[in-house]
Amino acid sequence: MKTGKFGYLIIVISFVFLLTACMPGGGEYSTKNFAGFFTGIWHGWIAPISLIMGLFNPELRVYEINNTGWWYDFGFYIAIISGFGGLSIFRKKKD
Repeated sequence: MKTGKFGYLIIVISFVFLLTACMPGGGEYSTKNFAGFFTGIWHGWIAPISLIMGLFNPELRVYEINNTGWWYDFGFYIAIISGFGGLSIFRKKKD
């Protein structure tokens, strides 16, 4: 079955909406329910999408302010470093 460019576009748009389901600042976390280590990892992975979506919706943030502290920060930075550093794996190496 052949999928044209339109089919790939629909898949990418659906994937982006799936990723943005639990973005930082969306109101999911409060002063009683804090974002932890694994939430920090998730927010680090979707940070570029959060940054772009934050331009259109001022309630969304790149970083969740209601977090557990050091563990959230650790997960967030681990995901940022591994996510953006991992892009170098897909680069074509020069001979």
